[in-house]
Amino acid sequence: MNIPKIENANKYAGLYVVDFGETCSVGFTAVEVAELLESEKYADIKVYKIHGAQTDGKMELKGVPSEIFQLEMGIFFYAGTEEISRKEYNNLVALAETTPPPCRAKVELAKITDDLYTTAIIYPAEYNEEVSTWLIDIDYKTCGAAAGGIEAVTSYNEQKIETIASDQLYPADAYESKTGEELLSSARQAIQR
Repeated sequence: MNIPKIENANKYAGLYVVDFGETCSVGFTAVEVAELLESEKYADIKVYKIHGAQTDGKMELKGVPSEIFQLEMGIFFYAGTEEISRKEYNNLVALAETTPPPCRAKVELAKITDDLYTTAIIYPAEYNEEVSTWLIDIDYKTCGAAAGGIEAVTSYNEQKIETIASDQLYPADAYESKTGEELLSSARQAIQR
């Protein structure tokens, strides 16, 4: 893979490199990668996430399976009462207002049974590492058990739960993603941003 020379590579950490086979391109957002993978023309691309980047242009890349862009990940914090779960839910929403998450995420307060409630955060699976780090960084603490993963979201969605409250969280410094024809026509540009 022949990666183009990048100045200020550190600003590309968290973005993606797409290998088209004969060429590659640097600086895609997760939204853009997901759309490229959904297109017939680019369904077979290889995707790498930029984890570390240095000012001299060197980048640490990690391969990302294309399927991950079609999945949701979640973390579920359980409590035995609605009161406790509501406090945890309100705390998470308040913390997100002062320190926004790394991606769009849905937060729900839900009743599972009469003595089991959850505060759920559900987000695109490609952001799992970043969301976990964000929860640690904001010092989010709960008092009950927790579960997470792709299967946990599937199980949660299949249960007959009662949603009590719901909020949408947004990242602070999100790049504006290209979509549609604009994205497809510029996909093979060496540097996207």
